[in-house]
Amino acid sequence: MIIMPIKEGENIEKALKKFKRKYERTGVLKELRGRQYYTKPSVVNRMKKLHAIYVEQLQREEE
Repeated sequence: MIIMPIKEGENIEKALKKFKRKYERTGVLKELRGRQYYTKPSVVNRMKKLHAIYVEQLQREEE
């Protein structure tokens, strides 16, 4: 459970913004989307490999 202490007189919009940021960092929504359907481990490994290749190409282009 996420607990957000709010100071007296603090703006509600600012507190909501902090809450949303904290919620995104926990990764709950990302995990929920990932569990909506089953993906085979071989497919997951292939996607990770392709992503690693993509990131490496981006880093090489920067240099």
